[in-house]
Parts: sequence; C-alpha cells; structure tokens
Amino acid sequence: MTEGAQDTTTQSEPRRSLTPFAWMSIGAAVVTIGLKTGAWLMTGSVGLLSDAAESGVNLVAAIVALIALRVAARPPDESHHFGHAKAEYFSAGVEAVMIFVASIVIVITSVERFLNPRSLENIGFGLAISLVATAVNGFVGMRLLRAGRQYRSMTLLADGKHLLTDVWTSVGVVVGVGAVALTHWNRLDSIVAFAVGVNILVTGWRLLTASVDGLMDHALADADHARIIEVLDGLCTGDVTFHTLQTRESGHRRLVSFHVVVPGAWTVQQANAVVAAAEEAVRDALDPRVGAAAERV
Repeated sequence: MTEGAQDTTTQSEPRRSLTPFAWMSIGAAVVTIGLKTGAWLMTGSVGLLSDAAESGVNLVAAIVALIALRVAARPPDESHHFGHAKAEYFSAGVEAVMIFVASIVIVITSVERFLNPRSLENIGFGLAISLVATAVNGFVGMRLLRAGRQYRSMTLLADGKHLLTDVWTSVGVVVGVGAVALTHWNRLDSIVAFAVGVNILVTGWRLLTASVDGLMDHALADADHARIIEVLDGLCTGDVTFHTLQTRESGHRRLVSFHVVVPGAWTVQQANAVVAAAEEAVRDALDPRVGAAAERV
C-alpha cells in the first residue's frame, strides 16, 4: 500500500490584551515606593531603604513589562512570520538585570551601615506603613500570577513572582526592624538588609535562567508531550499513523508539529479531514479554553 505523509504545525491564536495587568503592576509599584520611602525616612532603617529600593526595581520592571506585552501582542507580519511573542522573554531578562543592580546596591549599603551603625526612630509608624505596602504587593502579585498561568505569559509570571518575593522580603525586614526595637542591637538592621540583597540576587538569577531557556526554544513540558502522544495514539488506525512529534514554546504560544501518514490512494480531502481532526484534538488536549489556527506545510 502506497502511503503519503503530511506535516502539520499547530499554534494558538492571539490572546486578549494583557497590558491592564502591567498597568496594575505599575500602579502598585508607585504606591509602594511612596509608602516604603516614607517608612525609611521616618525610621532611618537601611532595611526599609533596601525594601524601598526593590520597589523601585518593581516600577522599572513593570514599565518594561508593559512595553514587552504590547510588542508580544502584535500579529505576525512579513518580518516575523510567527509573531512577536518572544518579546516577553526579553522583559524577564531586563527585570533580572535590574534585580542584580538593586541587590548589589543593597548589599553595599548594608555593609556600610554594619560598619557604621545608627539608631532607629519612629519604628512603630514605619513598620505599619511598610505592612500596608506589603499587602498591596501581595494582592497584585497573586493577581499577576493567576493571569500569567491563565494566559501563559512569561512576563506576568516573572512580575508576579518578583512581587511575591518582595512580600517575603518586606516581612523579613519588618521582623528584623522589630527585633532591633526589642534588642536595641542596631547592627541587626544591616544584617537584615544584607539578607534581603542576597535573596533578591537569587530571584534575579532564576528569572535570568528562565528567560534564556525560553529564548532557546525549549520543548513543552513532559506532561504536555504525554498528553499529545495519548491523543494521537487514540487517532491511529490501520490506515493512519502519526510520527516525528516536535514541540516548542514561544512566549505564550505553544507550537506542535507532527507527521501524518495516510494511504497513497486517499484523496487530498480525505487526508485533510484526518489532519484537521488531529489538530483540533491536540489543541483541546493542551488547552480546551484557547482556540487555535493551524498552518500546514
């Protein structure tokens, strides 16, 4: 029996605009910068200063995220046949670099304050203001994470994780500054700031590696591969088989390519019907909520 093969590549359709989430992040950063700077000015705590510096990084990162999301939402054109989705990985990379810079500044400041300790003032008011800023970051961070998972946005996931890291950082700073008030050991404030700097550095490294990994066109997760194989195996018959499965992730898009082998005596219409059914089944298996457009080669 003569057989013919057809290659099919499936990719998801453009999603809704995600820029409102970026504006939410920008608003949260502006509010928390104001609150945390006020807390630092009231107390003189280098720990609270480091916390305010991280919120400054959040603002820059949110602005970069806004630009990246707008670029990523552009449809394919003559120069970018598969769209602009990878712009989101650059956003995460820029955020990682900004985090590195902030962590270095925080570490240097903390060492200077450890060598030259100073007493803190108005600690109660300062900590109360910082806790309000922490609550704002926590709410927005959780919202960004949910949206990032729902729309498979590297930018929103990175921004959400950064904000939640900032939340834990702020909690650590509040505990540390509170301990200074109880123990009157002023160098503890600089130790807390140093720990904050190291924590931010680790976060930046994770974001950077995730960004580079995305730019390298990594394959889909093992669970997604298993799901696709299960679907295609279920469509195999004595006349139809599938092979050469390849996948890659490009920003929010997930691309799946596979060969379809059909009898050579079949008409083009018969082969196309099999391919269309396979494409729809794969799309539904990966995400039944997201429609997709198929491109055949």
